[in-house]
Amino acid sequence: MSGQSITDRITAAQHSVTGSAVSKTVCKATTHEVMGPKKKHLDYLIQCTNEMNVNIPQLADTLFERTANTSWVVVFKSLITTHHLMVYGNERFIQYLASRNTLFNLSNFLDKSGLQGYDMSTFIRRYSRYLNEKAVSYRQVAFDFTKVKRGADGVMRTMNTEKLLKTLPIVQNQMDSLLDFNVNANELTNGVINATFMLLFKDAIRLFAAYNEGIINLLEKYFDMKKAQCKEGLDIYKKFLTRMTRISEFLKVAEQVGIDRGDIPDLSQAPSSLLDALEQHLASLEGKKVKDSTAASRASTLSSAVSSLANTGISFTKADEREKQAALEEEQARLKTLKVPVVIFPSLLYGRDWIWT
Repeated sequence: MSGQSITDRITAAQHSVTGSAVSKTVCKATTHEVMGPKKKHLDYLIQCTNEMNVNIPQLADTLFERTANTSWVVVFKSLITTHHLMVYGNERFIQYLASRNTLFNLSNFLDKSGLQGYDMSTFIRRYSRYLNEKAVSYRQVAFDFTKVKRGADGVMRTMNTEKLLKTLPIVQNQMDSLLDFNVNANELTNGVINATFMLLFKDAIRLFAAYNEGIINLLEKYFDMKKAQCKEGLDIYKKFLTRMTRISEFLKVAEQVGIDRGDIPDLSQAPSSLLDALEQHLASLEGKKVKDSTAASRASTLSSAVSSLANTGISFTKADEREKQAALEEEQARLKTLKVPVVIFPSLLYGRDWIWT
């Protein structure tokens, strides 16, 4: 318990008296200690989301209550714990969050206790907006972009045109809210914000991989779309190019803070000639005079672009798979030290394997 404040100890004791193990663990995960939530507490809460007798709304409400604290440390760790459960917990946790009209109302949060409080409050406001947007995205599409099946037969690659044009702006909004966290390497100065950045880094890889596959699907359909659809699709593609630049900057920060270069995916830019081809095609549909281009040259440009984006997708997928493998090996090593027979079922829980002893 060393390092915890008197308030932390009193709150934990109160939950012990009432017999609320879940609430007590939430309290322990969100103490005033300037470090990320402890793994053992996060693992216990993940397990709770898989137990049918655990009240998910009550668990979520306990986390929301912790964000009413005046300490930036407690509030930040409450957001981290919530994010962790959204990613690694049972899907019914994020389903519940998505069903709520409001999640975190921290747009005016400010810890005035010191300079660090002022600095960290900015990132708390940004982080809460991302988690809100992540829940809204789930509500709109009924799945988590960071967990969808990828590849040629994946969700984003097989969507029909109408659904794709509705879905891509949603993933764009979530991508924007993540990148709006906008932290520099020299601002990652403590264990709390570092834990946040790692969760955002993992989300960014998976989210952009899904986004990238949606764009590949869009490009493959573009020249067969109706005029209004082409106009919409062209706007989406232009925004994608901007976000490629922003994700590249985000990945540079990841490299600067020491994330292994092998865990950082490579970005392959589509040829600049593709944008011109897309604009020329829309102009021709609008009856404007355009440069002459053969179907063969257009097909060649499109093929080159799809190939480049596919390479990006492969790189992001490999980075994601390495992260999952590292998490699995870490869990196996931990279990080995316990010297108990175990069976691990990787398919039962995304990112964290469910352990039967």
